[in-house]
Amino acid sequence: MRKRAPLLVLLAAAALLIFYWTFGKKTNPSGQTASGSGVSSSGTAPDKTGGGVSGKKGLGRPASSAGKVANGKAVFTSKWGAGEGELGHERPQEGAPLGPMSVVTDGKGRLVILDTVNGRVVRRGMDGKLDSEVKIGLLDPQDMAVAQDGSMAVLDRFADKKVAVYDETGALKGELPLVGEGIEDVGDVTGVFVDGSDVYAEKEHGPLVRVGSTSGEPAEPQTEIPGRPSRDGLSYLLAGIIDGPAGRVYVASIEKATKSQRFTRELRQPYFVHAIVLLDTDKTGMIYFGTAVEQPDGSQSVLLSCLEPIKGNVVGTVTLPANTLPEETTRDFAVLDDGGVVYSLRAESGVSYLYYDCE
Repeated sequence: MRKRAPLLVLLAAAALLIFYWTFGKKTNPSGQTASGSGVSSSGTAPDKTGGGVSGKKGLGRPASSAGKVANGKAVFTSKWGAGEGELGHERPQEGAPLGPMSVVTDGKGRLVILDTVNGRVVRRGMDGKLDSEVKIGLLDPQDMAVAQDGSMAVLDRFADKKVAVYDETGALKGELPLVGEGIEDVGDVTGVFVDGSDVYAEKEHGPLVRVGSTSGEPAEPQTEIPGRPSRDGLSYLLAGIIDGPAGRVYVASIEKATKSQRFTRELRQPYFVHAIVLLDTDKTGMIYFGTAVEQPDGSQSVLLSCLEPIKGNVVGTVTLPANTLPEETTRDFAVLDDGGVVYSLRAESGVSYLYYDCE
């Protein structure tokens, strides 16, 4: 778990971050974060909320004859293995246990899974049916992002130290080196993101560094943006932990066009927050924010909150089961274009992809 910083330190860092992205002066904010970092603030205390009123209705539900899908319903389940429809799984005597490292959605509404152990990308429809399996050539892929045209940006930090860009069929379009201006150590890279035709590597759960394009051309120079781009094209998102044992976290939004603060909202979770496990939006800009928490009895769970995009008001929350098996992953949640998330929950026999929304 990351070291906690006092709220006053976070707010001071926030002012520096906003100054930088408004006026172009370079600074390194010191806000402590877990998934998306830094704070944007005008110098006043952030808005606070401890939950939300139910009311968010997701549209991206799996097909159902009843017209409504309950939270926790499996879209599909895959057994561990290397066969068709299966997903790779390893627990070596030395080294970290591995399973599917990342799940995202593509422009066709499919779930796209990075099957690291089997060296492939697996696509399934929201009806659970297997669509396709595409081999990729990276030695140790850890994360991926998919552009609207189907191009896939796949991150390999430690073995190949690059982002490989493939077309929808799996043909290699180009390779984007990670080390360069803004990234000195590949160990600082915490994810890969696509915004339009731009490919970004996230640095220490904070700013994103443009490393190239979905055409496979490396960036010259490598430039930064302050946070994760929202899928409505209007904002950059940041989040972090203020005080984990006290359940204090924040979500912040910066207006993309002006680089000015939209909001910083402090959320009071009812439990000890260990990590932030989700920060993303659907196509309307609705923010999906997830935290891994420990309840007083020692049990673990995930709190999923939905925040409206203009002021960051919480419009719904739901509690999910936690992944407690030892496999390393980068991205366990895929936010659907029309709302709701698909969550990968691992078990000894395989992995289930479950639908949830903030109802």
